[in-house]
Amino acid sequence: MRHAIEHIPVDRADTSEVRGTVTLVFSDRHRRRIRLHDDAGDAFLLDLPHAVRLADGDRLRLAEGGVIVVRAADEPVLTITAAGPIATAKLAWHIGNRHTPVQVLNDGRLRIIDDHVMRDMILGLGGVVENEIAPFDPLNGAYHGLGGAHGHSHGNDHFDQDDDPKHTHAHAAGISHDHG
Repeated sequence: MRHAIEHIPVDRADTSEVRGTVTLVFSDRHRRRIRLHDDAGDAFLLDLPHAVRLADGDRLRLAEGGVIVVRAADEPVLTITAAGPIATAKLAWHIGNRHTPVQVLNDGRLRIIDDHVMRDMILGLGGVVENEIAPFDPLNGAYHGLGGAHGHSHGNDHFDQDDDPKHTHAHAAGISHDHG
């Protein structure tokens, strides 16, 4: 079985031979060690030193040479439009305040995983919501790649390194809050 041992972010240059693709929904793209099948149906073992969030276009280096390219699968999403840049920024703030992953599209619209509670909140704040089936590739958080500086769960697809959901932690500017 092929053995994927290194994560190569999409923005890092790599000229390795592509040996396949693997298409995964967002909730399946935060992994460390798991048996997967590429898009051709061939099995491989993902065996990384630590869990990473795989983004669309990232590559997985194979021990035997070459790479498998990660693709974001189509899935139910909400695409959000606001009245202008200030309204969009306010909606983005409210989404982020709920620790919900968000994708900022090239045209300025926002995209989140389909969720009826978030839909109602966005509509209540004046946003326009469109249900779509599309790839979801959210922004990495400010703490992404900082060795778990913010590695705990809020129930929104964060990597769970802390078994106690009722804990306090500090955010930017030393602002603390708890999750009771």
